[in-house]
Amino acid sequence: MNDDMTSPAGARNVLSTHSVYGAPCWVSLTSRDLKATEEFYSAVLGWQWRPAKLGERHRIALADGAPVAGIAAVAGMWQMAVAWLPYFAVGSADQAAARVQERGGTTAVGPISFPPGRAALLADRDGAAFGVWEGDLFTDWETWRRAQPAFIRLHTRDAFDAAIFYGEVLDWATGRPGACEVGYEGGEVVLRSAGEVVARIESGALEAAPDPAVRPHWQVHFFAADVGACVRAAELHGGSVLSAGEDEAVLRDPDGARFTVAARRRP
Repeated sequence: MNDDMTSPAGARNVLSTHSVYGAPCWVSLTSRDLKATEEFYSAVLGWQWRPAKLGERHRIALADGAPVAGIAAVAGMWQMAVAWLPYFAVGSADQAAARVQERGGTTAVGPISFPPGRAALLADRDGAAFGVWEGDLFTDWETWRRAQPAFIRLHTRDAFDAAIFYGEVLDWATGRPGACEVGYEGGEVVLRSAGEVVARIESGALEAAPDPAVRPHWQVHFFAADVGACVRAAELHGGSVLSAGEDEAVLRDPDGARFTVAARRRP
């Protein structure tokens, strides 16, 4: 992919997925109303925007000038879920997709080539959607991590079962250079890359629950300087507040996509 794609496309002179095996490396969002989405996230998270070379239905979100996320508009007639999607860095998108299918997961899109890499949209065996990216990273990984995405959390039926699934697909805890480390803290499975917490997995979601907040899903957590200001902005710009505390709030954008804002501190 080129440096304007809404997926974790490669940029010049940055790290490749071979340097951060299995770590989250990008997030993307689908939207039914691109203008409303831009206005909402600009108000809530202070994002700026630039067009993507894919066309007028795609945007790149910037935080303090650094790319942090991709947004893609979908036709209003399409009955598809609107949600945040994390991408994980892999050495081979084809191998990752094959491993997902071998272990009872599914492939929604791909793997497909976007020079200089390959991508696939997948789901684990409990239905939680995620993407994989092979190739140059969209921007320097450390820059992306510190610009705004804090970490991601998988709400799933069985955290240990999910950790085994993702570990086998994404080469977690293999000891290879750049591979993520897996631990257990505070009742959650914790994923670390280069010593930093980048993902957590918790049990409790119900596989057949009608509520998307209860079904297995990945939720993206974004850093915020003022969580209270994010809450007020979300309410004023067509979103809703699902829960709110001093250091963290769960919000829903006007299209229904859920995400979390967290105070800027290490999780």
